[in-house]
Amino acid sequence: MTTSCGWHKSSYSGGNNNNCVEVAEGRTTLVRDTQHPNLATLAFPAVEWRALLADIDFL
Repeated sequence: MTTSCGWHKSSYSGGNNNNCVEVAEGRTTLVRDTQHPNLATLAFPAVEWRALLADIDFL
């Protein structure tokens, strides 16, 4: 899986609470839990990730 940058906290994660996700975006976008970064990582093709974010912005 190729990413263009390192992990960063998602801008969709809320304020100062610990319920956050980190993303690494590139041709494939990776998503992981900040509290358990060594556990499972979700992978989304870039086009699907953009569609998800567009739907979230719509809400």
